[in-house]
Amino acid sequence: MKRVLIVEDDKAILRGLVDSFKAEHFAVETSTDGVEGFSLAKKSKCDILILDVMLPGMNGFDICRQLRSDGVKTPILMLTGKGEEIDKVMGLELGADDYLTKPFSVKELLARVKALLRRQAGIHTEMTEATFGDVYLDFKKQEALKGKKTLDLTAKEFQLLKYFVEREGEVISRNQLLDDVWGYEAMPTTRTVDNYILSLRKKIETHSSKPKHLLTIHTAGYKFVK
Repeated sequence: MKRVLIVEDDKAILRGLVDSFKAEHFAVETSTDGVEGFSLAKKSKCDILILDVMLPGMNGFDICRQLRSDGVKTPILMLTGKGEEIDKVMGLELGADDYLTKPFSVKELLARVKALLRRQAGIHTEMTEATFGDVYLDFKKQEALKGKKTLDLTAKEFQLLKYFVEREGEVISRNQLLDDVWGYEAMPTTRTVDNYILSLRKKIETHSSKPKHLLTIHTAGYKFVK
């Protein structure tokens, strides 16, 4: 489970962010004060920091500057109510990884957070092949076999399967799939995800009505197991 630390003094925004991140199965830690937030960011083993610029005690720019100076490499996404270009430039020059101006779409924020986490994890070698049950997948050549039978998978189905295989055992929500596989600028719905899952089950499962690999987790989403 990924951990997010949110340092934001607007309690209404903070409540909304906490609910949204928990719905995406993040562990959430919060602070409404800059000094406390800086201390938590130094001690916490969070995977990403959401940092407001205007904070009591210590502003977001100073927190970001000091964290980077102290060698903290946690990805930082900064939030601000200001729209001036100079503020964005300042935040990025101080070591922030991304920047979002209020008011913002929570869906876009989550998509940016996940993109930062993927970028951080991108050091590992990209998966090119996978085998589970009697299914063989070559993601590079976009070829698939079930036993000796060739499977006719679309490019999006390959992309979706690769996403699941790389996150084996992890419960993935429909919204997470929409953000990461389709992209937050696209306009599909959660029903789109369900239809793709049904199609994939018919192709890769021995009995699509009793799946062993693409499992439905009630009220949460889906999980892939080998």
